[in-house]
Amino acid sequence: MPSFNRVPSSLPSAAGVPRLVQSPSAAKVYIMTSLPITTTPYPPVAPAAPVAEKKSGALSAVSNNALASALKDTYSAFQARREALGLTNPGTVENVAKEVQRDVFLNNLSFSGLRADLTKAFSVSPLFQVSHAFSQGSQQIPPYAFLALYGTNKIFCQGNLDSDLSLSARFNYRWTPRWVTKTTTQIQAASMAGPGGAQFSFENDYVGNDFTAQVKAMNPSILDGPLTGIFIGSYLQSITPRLALGLEAVYQRPAAQLGPEAMISYAAKYKGEDWIASAQLMPSGGVQGSYWRRLSAQLETGVDLNLQFAGNPMMGGMRKEGVATLGAKYDFRASSFRAQVDTAGKLGVLLEKRIVPMVQITFAGELDHVKNAAKVGLAVSIEAAEEEVMAQQESAMAAGPVTPPF
Repeated sequence: MPSFNRVPSSLPSAAGVPRLVQSPSAAKVYIMTSLPITTTPYPPVAPAAPVAEKKSGALSAVSNNALASALKDTYSAFQARREALGLTNPGTVENVAKEVQRDVFLNNLSFSGLRADLTKAFSVSPLFQVSHAFSQGSQQIPPYAFLALYGTNKIFCQGNLDSDLSLSARFNYRWTPRWVTKTTTQIQAASMAGPGGAQFSFENDYVGNDFTAQVKAMNPSILDGPLTGIFIGSYLQSITPRLALGLEAVYQRPAAQLGPEAMISYAAKYKGEDWIASAQLMPSGGVQGSYWRRLSAQLETGVDLNLQFAGNPMMGGMRKEGVATLGAKYDFRASSFRAQVDTAGKLGVLLEKRIVPMVQITFAGELDHVKNAAKVGLAVSIEAAEEEVMAQQESAMAAGPVTPPF
């Protein structure tokens, strides 16, 4: 008879787990020990969340089909190739010749008579300053004008009131780093020069990586029945890293009694290593071409050619006119000199000299050989700021200046 041995107490066993022990005298006899069986409680398993069923509708039917997938793939491939070209933003159609018209020429800088400007800066971040302008001996500039401006990284406000009771105001708002809305209001009082009037413009600019789109409306109104005003839309796109092409469309209807008019102009811009060439084809058939070149770090030059081809139905012929302008700008250490001459017989110069960091003197002169007339202007500009504001300016330049949406 086989012998039964007791399970040694030295062998560990878990509660509730049956153990089989082999007897030394019977090789194939096993004894099951009787131990209490206990169960370990486990937390209940949470039921699986129901899987949301895809709703089938008109929108999903439009987006989830073979044609939509093919269009998405084509657009993604086009965007990838577009980014691989390394295109840059070309600017706007309005400023396609900015390097010549604004940086070199004297178009918006020339004046006559005596002028004094006093500017007081109260803050740098946000930007806030006021200016008083006094003028004498000029028919275009009023005797006195007060200007105030305020700007942050998102908004820009500017107001101007002169002694002729003419008011102009600007308000720009940057919705995103690429989208800016600009508004301009001008109210001119009646005087001997004219009956006066008011003008309002609304503009939206979108600046992409390689294009710029603009939409502008001037004096829009529906009070007289049909839509009146001037509406302008422009688009400039970089085709290659050097070439940009664009167009500008104009729709205008000054009054309800007059019929609408539509015009389209085209623009092109080409950038070289140190030169820029641009051309515009006007709706009337005119052509304007500009060429800008930097000859050295201080010297830059520009040439502008304006050709007009206008027919006169009453005279029965085509009138051809052309004006060529040559200009240059030289930057000294503390001054800047501009000069330009054109085929119409006009010669103009402008010298800006900064005497001290807060005082600048400007001299302007223009000589018209055809009309045998001359204009001379002298201006003094003084900028005032407290020490605290100057300290803010230095810290702002180190941390990054405020860039309002001008």
